[in-house]
Amino acid sequence: MFEKLAEIITNYVEVKKEDIKPESRFMEDLGFSSFDFMSMLGEVEDELEVEIDQEEAANIRTVQEAVDYLESLQ
Repeated sequence: MFEKLAEIITNYVEVKKEDIKPESRFMEDLGFSSFDFMSMLGEVEDELEVEIDQEEAANIRTVQEAVDYLESLQ
């Protein structure tokens, strides 16, 4: 799941896949805007065929938190 998410992240921000770590924060470390983050979540929903709760998504700060949440949906 981490690898797949890291691949999707590189579509939205100028960061190398190998620079994405589990503890990387979307806004502070990876440079996501709120719009980028929501757009990425839409792609994640399509790619993984899951439904992301917007309130839950608002609490996600790090890549690992996103991975944990997505794994809980499958």
